Amino acid sequence: MVAEYRTRIYNSYVNARQQALAPDSLAGLKPRLPMLQKLVRQHFPPDLNATVLELGCGHGALIHVARQMGYRNLQGVDGSPEQVAAARRLKIDGVMQGDVMETLSRQPDGSLDCVVAFDLIEHFTKNELIGLVDEVCRVLRPGGRWIIHTPNGESPFGMRIRYGDITHELAFTRTSLAQLLLSSGFSKVSCFEDQPVVHGIKSAIRWVLWKVFRNLLRLYVAAETGDSGREAIFSHNLICVAFK
Repeated sequence: MVAEYRTRIYNSYVNARQQALAPDSLAGLKPRLPMLQKLVRQHFPPDLNATVLELGCGHGALIHVARQMGYRNLQGVDGSPEQVAAARRLKIDGVMQGDVMETLSRQPDGSLDCVVAFDLIEHFTKNELIGLVDEVCRVLRPGGRWIIHTPNGESPFGMRIRYGDITHELAFTRTSLAQLLLSSGFSKVSCFEDQPVVHGIKSAIRWVLWKVFRNLLRLYVAAETGDSGREAIFSHNLICVAFK
């Protein structure tokens, strides 16, 4: 039954929603560019020749941005035929259709510098996730990194993302992700807020408002628990970088 439900949803993953997931042209990626550029700039390996595999890459937006920023060895896989067709329509190279676990199984041990899972791990059950974590750890070189973007269960509104897609199985916090990854062979785990990125007047106003509301949330946490909330992550999604 699980396979049947996933097949039904993923076969129409781009268009079976109120607004299509993939844009009609590369110009449609513009609203996402500042966030994706920041992700690449802050968390990708510094070596532009690093081997990068994105799991669940969708229509390849992050691959497109990373390639524009100079990265050369990029490849992505996605199980949705609509997503892969959208990548081809957008002329984004390096996106192939396939199963994430099967793709990982074909990678030699210690062959990759970086694995990216942008809005992916929440689609796995706990038992499935253990297998994914083990495979990612296996294919990474010593010192390699796994970049994760996923719904944040610590956010007051994190359930909007957790239940915003019927194929989502889980949400995470910085604590639960560290628990999973550090017990699975990763040596260091860092988590970050997915904050607004300043790239103009409107986004600057959003950033200021975010800081105000974040401090109010910290005050709430301090009032309830006595903790300052300095390390808390309140954004809908969080970013995690785990090093092997």
